[in-house]
Amino acid sequence: MQELILPIIQMVLSVLLVAAILLQQRGSGLGAAFGGGGDVFRTKRGVEKMLHYATIGIAILFFGNAFLTVLLV
Repeated sequence: MQELILPIIQMVLSVLLVAAILLQQRGSGLGAAFGGGGDVFRTKRGVEKMLHYATIGIAILFFGNAFLTVLLV
């Protein structure tokens, strides 16, 4: 039974992780690397902060599930 459930959970978590990463607001990008626009400090607030923590949580679940899949299957 776990041979079927763990890969399905892994696929769902991978889709959620990609969506959470793509939904995050883009930073200053490469412009800050060459000296432009990287001097403004911003803190995450509201939905942006929640999405940041959700991305971290989903990533931890993703790697934990991958580890379990390797060990148990």
